[in-house]
Amino acid sequence: MIPGRVQCAYYDSGGEGVAYHDTDARNNGSGNLNPANGTYLNEFRMNEGVDTSYTKFHGDIDNNPYDLIQPPEGQLYVGWTAPGEWFNMTVAVEHAGVYTIDLLCTSNRGGTISLDRNGKPLVSSINIISTRNDKDPIAWRQWHHWNIMTNVAEVALPKGLCVLALHIVTEGNMNLAYLDFKINPKESTYENMR
Repeated sequence: MIPGRVQCAYYDSGGEGVAYHDTDARNNGSGNLNPANGTYLNEFRMNEGVDTSYTKFHGDIDNNPYDLIQPPEGQLYVGWTAPGEWFNMTVAVEHAGVYTIDLLCTSNRGGTISLDRNGKPLVSSINIISTRNDKDPIAWRQWHHWNIMTNVAEVALPKGLCVLALHIVTEGNMNLAYLDFKINPKESTYENMR
């Protein structure tokens, strides 16, 4: 629901080429990195190509001292991203208006993403700031330095259902948890953006 939080891991159903495109058919997180042991988080969408995982607080993985912000424990996210990949998220916009977007993410090397709405460009380029920190002595943890990027984009949305498509444009190596859509009080109606 917009205004509100759109969880990336709850992308649409429909499979490869319909709801998403991933460079390989294996979920590198659920059921692979996270063993298929019957738990919801470890097996989340494990038979789909989008790579999903969740934040872990044991062993200072996602609650490490190099986080810019500590994420919620057990937060699902889309990871192992590569340029050319995308996924759809059907959302209900409760109020037409202009929204700002915040993004909870990690990025090993920076990069860009874009957003479409109903198949048409909504935001052509969102720059993702690298969260790499060379002071971290654990190499693989470069993928687990979390940050909330605020006001990454401003978008005008009409009321009703729409399909948002998030595209990985450059670099990849990002973990994408959620997009927070907040009504912009300066531009409170969709009509103001026409």
